[in-house]
Amino acid sequence: MDKMTTIMLPRGRKNEENFVIVSVNGRSFQIMKGVEVQVPDYVAEVLENNRRMAEEARRYVDRMAD
Repeated sequence: MDKMTTIMLPRGRKNEENFVIVSVNGRSFQIMKGVEVQVPDYVAEVLENNRRMAEEARRYVDRMAD
């Protein structure tokens, strides 16, 4: 059995989907936004890596704009 972690993704804008799909090693997970949900640790890790990379991309764009 996979070790589970509780997460909550922020709600999106009005026109955005209210869920995110994460696929890891052939398994897909549809994760609702704005609700606490239990996901396997490796899904939480994928989401955290995505958040970090998006933040790094924003910083890069800001540096290049200056």
